[in-house]
Amino acid sequence: MGSGVLSRPFPRVDGELRCGEYSVVELADRFGTPVFIYDAQAVRRRYRELRDAFAEVDPLIAYSVKANGNLKLLHLLREEGAGADIVSLGELSRCVRAGIAADRIVFAGVGKTTVEMAAALEAGIYAFNVESAGELHLLNDVAQEMGVEAPFALRVNPDIEARTPHEYTRTGHARTKFGIPADEVLELYRWALEQPGLRARGIDVHIGSQILDPGPYERALGRVLDLARRAQDAGSELEFVDLGGGYGVSYDEEEEMSASRLAEQIVPLVRASGLRLVLEPGRYIVGEAGMLVTRVQFVKASGEKTFVITDGGMTELLRPSHYQGYHRIEPVRSRPESPMLQVDVVGPICEAGDFLARDRELALPLRGDLLGVRTAGAYGFTMSSNYNGRTRAAEVVVDAEAVTLARRRESLEDLVRGEWRPGDDPLERAAE
Repeated sequence: MGSGVLSRPFPRVDGELRCGEYSVVELADRFGTPVFIYDAQAVRRRYRELRDAFAEVDPLIAYSVKANGNLKLLHLLREEGAGADIVSLGELSRCVRAGIAADRIVFAGVGKTTVEMAAALEAGIYAFNVESAGELHLLNDVAQEMGVEAPFALRVNPDIEARTPHEYTRTGHARTKFGIPADEVLELYRWALEQPGLRARGIDVHIGSQILDPGPYERALGRVLDLARRAQDAGSELEFVDLGGGYGVSYDEEEEMSASRLAEQIVPLVRASGLRLVLEPGRYIVGEAGMLVTRVQFVKASGEKTFVITDGGMTELLRPSHYQGYHRIEPVRSRPESPMLQVDVVGPICEAGDFLARDRELALPLRGDLLGVRTAGAYGFTMSSNYNGRTRAAEVVVDAEAVTLARRRESLEDLVRGEWRPGDDPLERAAE
């Protein structure tokens, strides 16, 4: 079977799910469960789809590292030409290790520290996306102390509430912590013109996540481009507009955001503005390319409910519990004889909120069977935890015939690394 024949990630062939040239059963047996498996070719396809749709304006595609910061995937995206959107010093460090050029990195987030600002300035990042007046003042102080200019964009809160699956993922309305009210933006740009530590480089907006309609992006862009023109008239030499990310993907074969449709509405506005376009896709690039594979431990009937208990749960994939997120779940190997039954797929965590699916129609598995949780490439491992003393899962990247253990499964030693041990000198430990 040629690797290019089956383009969708994790196709079913002869009753078994596959990734590249490999059976998912084979990969799970080799690397253990729970395990995240990523299709490198699917990641490339998605990146190129977005790049090609916006080719007319030659965008900086700053991959949103918070979606999935695995170094192997970051290196793959760097080879494709991606920059990065980061929200912490740790993500900056990951990008540097993966070889992403600092001048292709934008730094977002509402609570940047002086340490983070200084490190990003020293690295030479493209811009800080500033989210408050207080942050802009602090950035100016840090830059002056270092004797440099800090390139920045103001993140505008346009008070647009885009439709998303959960209230937590709507970030463009006035009740959210993100961004600066539109009526305060111009005054901050004017103030920055007088500060020796600041250089206005762009303007930024991010309205939410898992958005399926291009309309809200067009409205938000129209508002920030109007502010950009007024800031330029006042003397700010802006060179880019950052539209953020949040382009929706399919979790249950529903419609997803079309890169070409988004580009049709966005490109004419950007071209007319004369500004460079920055995009911050994360989930759109890696979401569909990842699968969480988990093994059934028990099937338990309790009253009117049937529970399929697996070795993966909210410590591996928090989205169902935290966001009520839906993920398709299916047997890795088909059992035609298995009856369809409404079940809860749950994990081993000591929490009633530990579930991967509720009241889901599923071919009833047996103990030891494997289940594949689809569209787990974004906000899966990156939101995983050690709660209940759990070791975090392995991550595997499949690139046609090549398989890379991109992150080994954590050991029990990893769980206590950095903690106090009997015999330690507490003063020495505190000094480290």
